[in-house]
Amino acid sequence: MEECGGGDLLSEAMGSGARVVLVEDCVEAPAAFVLHLLLKRAFAGAGAAVFLALSQPFSHYDRILRKMGCNLSLHRRSERLHFFELQAFPGKQSLFYLVLFGLEKLSCNYYLVRCHFICFFAAGGAKEASITDSFVRLYSQIQRVVETNWTGENAGKFIIMIDDISLLEVAAHGSVNDVLDFLHYCVTLTSEMNCSLVILIHEDIYSSEENMGLLVHLRYIADLVIKAAPLSTGLAADVHGQLSVVNKCVFSEQRSKVQKVWNFHFKMKENGAEFFYPGSRR
Repeated sequence: MEECGGGDLLSEAMGSGARVVLVEDCVEAPAAFVLHLLLKRAFAGAGAAVFLALSQPFSHYDRILRKMGCNLSLHRRSERLHFFELQAFPGKQSLFYLVLFGLEKLSCNYYLVRCHFICFFAAGGAKEASITDSFVRLYSQIQRVVETNWTGENAGKFIIMIDDISLLEVAAHGSVNDVLDFLHYCVTLTSEMNCSLVILIHEDIYSSEENMGLLVHLRYIADLVIKAAPLSTGLAADVHGQLSVVNKCVFSEQRSKVQKVWNFHFKMKENGAEFFYPGSRR
């Protein structure tokens, strides 16, 4: 990932060189704003992005980023943003689909794909191979977008962003192995195409030992871990939480004089976020 810029503590803590960035949050301290900041900075630095949205529709991100001075609709039309809406409907009959513009419903179980779409069917009682095939098709589409849009000018400035991986596991009917295989291919793609992967995960979902497999694996493969948590001292009117940033790229470089772990507070604003050390504000 390129240097984030902007002169704030988060940018300084992140530095550059991270290919895999893990953003952890919880109910008391949501960290979706970190994704919004990274997306805005990518476009400000002449970068491009593939965004896998399982949490919210495009209109949600477009509205938030407009308040931050970033027009996602414009970037989408100019093909700097490749937005993938993925939804999973639980029940006996479910559909796991990737859609760029819309679907025309033909019946209760079938949809007609229009424009640049990939559709994944996972009916109740479907074999495990159906889920695996769905991830293979999804990755192939991402790979095609990255390869098509990769140029010397945006090398190192292309981001694959997932919001959020917890819902991707739900869409896979709880198949952690399929999610991990998919992530393995995405990580490999970051090395081959000199791009970065940013993943949001809700830590509190994986609080029990039997459910920690995905979280532990992500922490292992991440070059940079950004963790949002509530204040240890409780609620405050002018502070929304604290961020811990572990930069493993610095560890690997054995640069003893460089700070490796950062801890600071944050306050979310309508047009972004403010970062500061405890006690540094009056």
